[in-house]
Amino acid sequence: MDFLEDLDNYHTAMENAYAFVTKKITLDDIFERAEQASTDEIQFFLPFDPIESDGRDEATLDLLINHFIEIEEYEKCQELVEIKTKFLEAPKD
Repeated sequence: MDFLEDLDNYHTAMENAYAFVTKKITLDDIFERAEQASTDEIQFFLPFDPIESDGRDEATLDLLINHFIEIEEYEKCQELVEIKTKFLEAPKD
């Protein structure tokens, strides 16, 4: 694997994570794609384990927000910031 391929896989992982975190795709969708694909094509990159996490933890959201700021996709940043605010907001007593 070369540097450009690694970079492409990283970008793909960020796009997949964005779709997963924003509920545009589900874990079932991922499994369904894997079943329909040939064994050579089964590659679905994520920066977290979807079995263990929904990607809505602070570290993952910060990683995604920073990535989309770097590539100037500010609409995605805004959506992720809203999710971060909603899900990580401390309960008000």
